[in-house]
Amino acid sequence: MFKVISFLIHGIQPFLIPICFVGAWSVTILVIFSLWTAARDSVTTAKQMHQIPCTGCQFFTDNYRLKCTVRPSIANTEEAINCSDYQPKTNPYLY
Repeated sequence: MFKVISFLIHGIQPFLIPICFVGAWSVTILVIFSLWTAARDSVTTAKQMHQIPCTGCQFFTDNYRLKCTVRPSIANTEEAINCSDYQPKTNPYLY
């Protein structure tokens, strides 16, 4: 039994270095690709979230209980991007 295992280990030994080399670079490339994909998706999400106009609307209350007096269910969500009730703040001292 031990002779068979010893024979297999000695037979595989010349191939271990190339296999480990390819394996290590494959893992490194996969990690870099995953980080790149996560960063790209984060930038895409951030760009979309910056299109939400709620903070510049006169109906936005900046209160966590009632964020918008007109449409509180969609305030600060992606649905508010094309809100038909959006009115820009005309005088920042009043709001």
